[in-house]
Amino acid sequence: MGYVEELRSLVGKRPLILVGSVVIICNKEGSILLQQRNEKKERWGLPGGLMEPGESTEETAIREAFEETGLSVQSLTLFQMYSGQEFFTIADNGDEFYSVTAAYYTNHYTGTLISNKEESLSYQFFRTTNLPDNMVLSHRKMIMDYMTCT
Repeated sequence: MGYVEELRSLVGKRPLILVGSVVIICNKEGSILLQQRNEKKERWGLPGGLMEPGESTEETAIREAFEETGLSVQSLTLFQMYSGQEFFTIADNGDEFYSVTAAYYTNHYTGTLISNKEESLSYQFFRTTNLPDNMVLSHRKMIMDYMTCT
């Protein structure tokens, strides 16, 4: 049982505050890697996930990017922290949480893109001018903020 599942067993459906990280991975052409999530709505989003006990937000970003994409990311730059009411989420299973998310970017990565079918349906690099309509809204905001800071 993972950390969040342990918390859920203690507090039930009560809203939690969860810390996580996402990574904007850019290729040489400046396109951004998105994953089509294996969820009910099949939305597109950034690679990332929730922090495990003892991790830093950067370690979370590195681990999650690798677990979800097979890519090893390096030289991460933190560009923004996100929190507040607009980052309240109700998961497909009904769990409620407020996320505190560290957003990083990099164009330094190695490895071969692989699909983790437990978490993703597919992956694709998108130009920032041609993002998919069916996106995680907070991730769209993060990409827009990234475009203004770089």
